[in-house]
Amino acid sequence: MAWRIDTHVVRGEIDNREKGAVRGRIWFEGIKDPILLDLKGNACKDLAGTLLTFENKGQIDPLPDPRSLFVVQEGSIGDLTASRKVRVFDIPFEEAYKMIKQGERPPEHMSNSLYLEWFSMGNGRVVIESADYELSISTPDWQLTDEEDRQRAKEAMDGFSGFMDKIDQALDQAKENVDYEKDDWNEHDYEHFLKESDALTDKYVELIDKYSDQEDSEEIIANEMGWTESDAENERPIDWEEAQSAMEEEELTPDPLTEGKDWIRTDNGDIRHPLQHKCFEYAIALGRDIKAQPDEKTDERLAKLIFEYQMTAVKLAGPLNSLAYGRGLKSPAFTTASLKRALNHLHKAQEFLALAIEQSYIPLKISKRVSKELFEIREDILTLMDEFRGRA
Repeated sequence: MAWRIDTHVVRGEIDNREKGAVRGRIWFEGIKDPILLDLKGNACKDLAGTLLTFENKGQIDPLPDPRSLFVVQEGSIGDLTASRKVRVFDIPFEEAYKMIKQGERPPEHMSNSLYLEWFSMGNGRVVIESADYELSISTPDWQLTDEEDRQRAKEAMDGFSGFMDKIDQALDQAKENVDYEKDDWNEHDYEHFLKESDALTDKYVELIDKYSDQEDSEEIIANEMGWTESDAENERPIDWEEAQSAMEEEELTPDPLTEGKDWIRTDNGDIRHPLQHKCFEYAIALGRDIKAQPDEKTDERLAKLIFEYQMTAVKLAGPLNSLAYGRGLKSPAFTTASLKRALNHLHKAQEFLALAIEQSYIPLKISKRVSKELFEIREDILTLMDEFRGRA
């Protein structure tokens, strides 16, 4: 997956005043020294030959894993422009998201966005995209000709193609482990299937990210995914909005006999499994508690802890929230395999919590509470896994 790091950027400078080279420095929240860019290629016409400086005026969060981002980014530039058109909400994101869930359209407008993409030897594809940055652009020292701009676009696309080749290799490897000729799948078969699904989704997400703004995006994406008209409906990743709409049309209702065990209704009226809802609420509460701490208490371990805690809740939603409508909707083996994936994220959360406690990056009162929460959730997951294994 591409590194999208725009919300972690404090400020930066990108220099393309030397033809054929893009150099720069980018500072991130919680890191003293900037990363350095040493890339081959040129920016798009609007930034070619210029020195660009930018400062993040929006939300800034610590990098979840700063040690994984190479200090020197060597490779090639992709697309670098300050004229990418994006839709920007006129209200806070939380309000806009709530309106979208209610079927309403939040107020928005088109705005120019900085789009900085590069392909490094250490981190693959890295993208910074934001309309919240304050930009300063120098007078260009030189300008691209039309022919040079076509060559620039080709080189940028070559970089993206090389990145997608690596994703295709991972997808092919995942496919090799799935035995579609086997009739009776166990949880291990479903684990391989879910890994293939992840790899397929990774590819689809990257293609949407790259081409969604183009007029012929659907055709390009379908071609890159290898879809034809006959097999497209069977192979495309699930359209969750379409799936939700279909569920509503079927007027599925939760089983009243399993209320409290397999489902609850939240304050917002949503149907959730009690364990999934509890995990989600705990993770949100931890995030609020950490944000309320003094700045010196912030650390990448805490960012990772919150991320893994939240991912545990996300992974629990798939196998558990559908139980409200009956336990026969999904294979017990599939449910067990999905719960195991949630458990992996919980174990990572426990590891990061231990590191944060060891380095005193988290207050004792909070650490004791979170440690107890994670242990209880782990026990509940293991109990459910044993239950569904017994039904497989």
